[in-house]
Amino acid sequence: MRKLLPAALASTLFALLLPTPSHAWLDAGGEREEALHLKPDLENGQEVFEVCSGCHLPEGWGTKDGTFPQLAGQHASVLIKQLADIREGNRDNPTMYPFALPRAIGDAQALADVVAYIQKLPMNPDNGKGEWAPGTPQYKKGEELFKANCVKCHGEHGEGMPDKFYPKIQGQHYKYMLRQFGWIRDGKRRNANPDMVKQIASFSDDDEKMVINYVSRIPVPKEKLAPSTDWKNPDFD
Repeated sequence: MRKLLPAALASTLFALLLPTPSHAWLDAGGEREEALHLKPDLENGQEVFEVCSGCHLPEGWGTKDGTFPQLAGQHASVLIKQLADIREGNRDNPTMYPFALPRAIGDAQALADVVAYIQKLPMNPDNGKGEWAPGTPQYKKGEELFKANCVKCHGEHGEGMPDKFYPKIQGQHYKYMLRQFGWIRDGKRRNANPDMVKQIASFSDDDEKMVINYVSRIPVPKEKLAPSTDWKNPDFD
């Protein structure tokens, strides 16, 4: 097995999920392209992920306070893109950057291995949610905003589009998504999809909270969740 450095991958490894403005949003080639076409070694991916688990937890669930996103179940293509962007300097993450470099975690093969492992992890059955439950005016407004602005890329159920590098946002923590949404809207994430930046440019802070509240409550399919005997998703039919 590939020997890994003992240092933990810094806090926001792979920092997920919403496509994030850049001149290099989807430039072809490079390490990303290489990793996408390699056959992953899941055993090594599990070993690599051990250095991520200090922040993202062994389950890959992140934290409800939004400090660390849920990685479990995310599309491998999305994770590869975000990590490659950080390694290439297209996405700013000063804390993570030195630990994401090849000398710390390995080459393109290591990327292919660890993201394949992460993609197979069952998701948190109790992700952090916004304050407005289904049936409230704020929830309904968030649903309207989501259907009018987000479905084309993220899908009706927030499932994303792996072939286009659009992340799965269902099951993601409310506070993490809220922070990233604000950064994208305000131009603080340099690798954001320019189309998304334009789409949400007119969102007010309240609009932002309501749409992310709705997203945080989109039910995750049961087969994607970790088993739980004492938990029930109130938003599932």
